[in-house]
Amino acid sequence: MSDYADDPGPRDACGVFGVWAPDEDVAKLTYYGLYALQHRGQEAAGIAVADGRTVLVFKELGLVAQVFDEVTLASLSGHAAVGHTRYSTTGSSTWENAQPSYRSSRGGNAIALGHNGNLTNTVKLAADLVDTGEGRIRATTDSDLITAMLAAHPGPTLEDAAMAVLPQLAGAFSLVFCDTSTLYAARDTHGVHPLVLGRLGGNGPDSGWVVASETAALDIVGAGFVREVEPGELIVIDAGGPRSRRYAPATPHGCLFEYVYLARPDTTIAGRSVHATRVEVGRTLAREAPADADLVIGVPQSGVPAAVGFAEASRIPYGEGLVKNSYVGRTFIQPSQTIRQRGIRLKLNPLRDVIDGRRLVVVDDSIVRGNTQRALVRMLREAGAVEVHVRISSPPVRWPCFYGIDFATRAELIASSASIEEIRESLGADSLAYVSLDGLVAASRQPAETLCRACFDGVYPVPLPHTDHLGKYLLEDVVDEITVGMNGADPSPDVDSVVRPR
Repeated sequence: MSDYADDPGPRDACGVFGVWAPDEDVAKLTYYGLYALQHRGQEAAGIAVADGRTVLVFKELGLVAQVFDEVTLASLSGHAAVGHTRYSTTGSSTWENAQPSYRSSRGGNAIALGHNGNLTNTVKLAADLVDTGEGRIRATTDSDLITAMLAAHPGPTLEDAAMAVLPQLAGAFSLVFCDTSTLYAARDTHGVHPLVLGRLGGNGPDSGWVVASETAALDIVGAGFVREVEPGELIVIDAGGPRSRRYAPATPHGCLFEYVYLARPDTTIAGRSVHATRVEVGRTLAREAPADADLVIGVPQSGVPAAVGFAEASRIPYGEGLVKNSYVGRTFIQPSQTIRQRGIRLKLNPLRDVIDGRRLVVVDDSIVRGNTQRALVRMLREAGAVEVHVRISSPPVRWPCFYGIDFATRAELIASSASIEEIRESLGADSLAYVSLDGLVAASRQPAETLCRACFDGVYPVPLPHTDHLGKYLLEDVVDEITVGMNGADPSPDVDSVVRPR
């Protein structure tokens, strides 16, 4: 589903990237890794670099290319780095909440952390921190809370702290973090969101190591895929290479929506190509919900592979009926009301000579509120479409996500209260159909019991707290100042270690 001013689509929490490579320019590698993960977060970007003595963090609101330039990257020198692109699912979109987050530990070591996901026991963790001593934490994110817990732990090493802190965290987290010497990666026991390990420079003793949210980021920086970080696993990377620690048993529930929308098509998750999954979903849609039409078109980008599969299975020709403006991304300039009313054209415009006089099957990845599809159907009819049959390559999204996707609230999800026929009528389409949940699961080629499908069926694999303890701004509402014992030290970021552009 495309992201427009009046109907933001589902947004993933973040993308994380880390590299340990003493013989490489780790800042530039991280920059390109974040570029590959830009789709996972477009509110802020940041890089932390460790050089054996210090950790320096540079972060700012905006896209990766807006935040970093050659001069900035040249100033970030070291042997290890952590990078992050952010969509906010806990805490406002502010500079303070941008990542990597930074803390000084009790022993005086520096810690920088990037987090993809969302914790479900944030309020309890925050209350526990309040009871531990003195100090202040001013950022209002679950990610900063994790960093503070690691920094507050009395263990002699960050590895000891991680082994104690990680079992306390509930919800979804794919973490990449570092101290002055060592890179770490960890994944929640359910493995909700992906995290992979790659190798730079072959199998020699000078190999570097990369961890990233998606395999596509490994490809971009020239790293070979080694394996996924396992659910419930902590990986420690230093001069001896990676070491694995198991902090809790695995109970896999990977996010099914990663295959639908979140991940890049050139990524592989649990051994299954995202692109191949989307094409197969399109074939399934054609079998489950055929249409009598002249042309199949996809809504760029994530609707296109499913449209190709639908055309293949239905033997209806596939065509490019919508042109996407690739240069329209996140903008800080709000459109006028006139443009907002026709905001879909900021990113998509119809090819009239392709559409005029045709009966269309239009394949999109999901419907959240329905505003985007409503505008799309109207636009296609204005371009001359005789019929518009909408096909959706995911089941109806009826439940919000609490594990790191910034969906609308349940009241705002059109499928939570309206029937398919009512939604069709609201969109103005001639027909509407969604792929079945069984069909989507089959296309992913993952066992159903190892997938999180909560946004489709309301079954949440990680227990949820009371609704008062859920929500994007809960830390801002509940915790004004969180205090943490640091042997008298103030754990707020050192201005010499966290740089804000001027």
